[in-house]
Amino acid sequence: MLMLITYDVNTSTPEGERRLRKVAKICERHGMRVQNSVFEVFVDAAQLVSMKAELSEAIDVENDSVRFYRLGNSYQHKIETMGKKPIVQAGNALMF
Repeated sequence: MLMLITYDVNTSTPEGERRLRKVAKICERHGMRVQNSVFEVFVDAAQLVSMKAELSEAIDVENDSVRFYRLGNSYQHKIETMGKKPIVQAGNALMF
């Protein structure tokens, strides 16, 4: 399924800046950045549980937040873009 993951990490301290980098790296391993703190991620149920566990350990629940939006399997008709588009569209094959 396709999910949209957004996060807001409080970076007013050096620890917050480290948390921000850690959250971004976790999201980058699982999906594609489409905006600064927004990722499109293809996961199955087990991968989602694993990713949520990683993110849960990375954030400070008093100061940071992560939001998960399930777009499902028929996401093609739910996504509309304007302006600059990502180099690789979600769900398309990667060619090297």
